[in-house]
Amino acid sequence: MLRFGILSTAKIGRELVVPAIQDAENCLVTAVASRDLARAREMADRFSVPHAFGSYEEMLASDTIDAVYIPLPTSQHVEWTIKAADAGKHVLCEKPIALKADEIDSLIAARDRNKVLVTEAYMVTYTPVWQKVRSLLAAGAIGRLRHVQGAFTYFNRDAGNMRNIPELGGGGLPDIGVYPTISTRFVTGREPLRIQAVTERDPEFGTDIYSSVKADFGDFELSFYISTQMAARQVMVFHGTDGFIEVKSPFNADRYGAEELELTNRNHSESQIFRFPDSRQYRREAEAFASAALGKGAEVVTLESSKLNQKVIDAIYRASEKDGWEPV
Repeated sequence: MLRFGILSTAKIGRELVVPAIQDAENCLVTAVASRDLARAREMADRFSVPHAFGSYEEMLASDTIDAVYIPLPTSQHVEWTIKAADAGKHVLCEKPIALKADEIDSLIAARDRNKVLVTEAYMVTYTPVWQKVRSLLAAGAIGRLRHVQGAFTYFNRDAGNMRNIPELGGGGLPDIGVYPTISTRFVTGREPLRIQAVTERDPEFGTDIYSSVKADFGDFELSFYISTQMAARQVMVFHGTDGFIEVKSPFNADRYGAEELELTNRNHSESQIFRFPDSRQYRREAEAFASAALGKGAEVVTLESSKLNQKVIDAIYRASEKDGWEPV
């Protein structure tokens, strides 16, 4: 069993990831840390976790954990990932693990010198729906892939939310723009070559709140839009010469609709629906991470892949400042 320490009492940990780890077969939570010991104890008691710490440093120095899950504000991810790795702990860090691609070099160095596992928490790569998309594309189910189309939107104007605070790494592209990118790269095994983009920023917050993106992958294109101030929607469509695949709730399983995909043939005379009613994506993520950390060879998102994904986000920002194509 891999023993996790939770670095902060953030909502995503409380509501999604800690329950998933506690439900997993090969890992468990043995400690919670917060800068406020009372909050750490409260969360630890809620999940029957034996240890609570009033500082992150104290938990990292403890022998009660083997790994840490980091759901801190984005601007703190690089700092605490390195500190955790240097303490000899494996690290599962929420996305985005960094705000610039070059920052990930320091994480790779920390991983290698400490011989620990460090990975970015892209739960979508562990879900059966995305595994199915990858296998269908590999099998030629839609012929030659020509175009990928996507959307991910929600509405959030809360000035106190970290997604609307630039200093904490807020903005739509770091928060949700990474998902159409990572999922397309994951299922195709391809990397984009160049980008066109338009981005709008909130005049009050200064964060990016809308982006429309076109990415050239060579023999197919990805086009998607994301927004933090539009009605909630998620969809991804993979369109080929012989059919298309539509993923209905691609990123937040069951929260934006059924977790399913529909495969339709060229002339709409036949379709197949694949439903995944109990994917438990965060549990699958935790179990894969634990298996990899324990040396059992599970596939996880590497830091090298994370750097490639962040290079796309960096290019989107650059492309938004100019007309025409921007190389990735």
